[in-house]
Amino acid sequence: MTPPVLPLHMGALHPYEQVLVLVLAFGPFLLLGAVIAVRRRQDRREDAAAQGQRDR
Repeated sequence: MTPPVLPLHMGALHPYEQVLVLVLAFGPFLLLGAVIAVRRRQDRREDAAAQGQRDR
């Protein structure tokens, strides 16, 4: 009979591995936030231009 498999700790991460984990964990959210901010800025600019044309 084989003993049960236990998940073992692999040890501390190297500094480059810690950075990689942080980039993979939070990078997509930061990128999404940047895309949303840029699109909102573009939308505000377009709305202001449309409002300016309506006022004429």
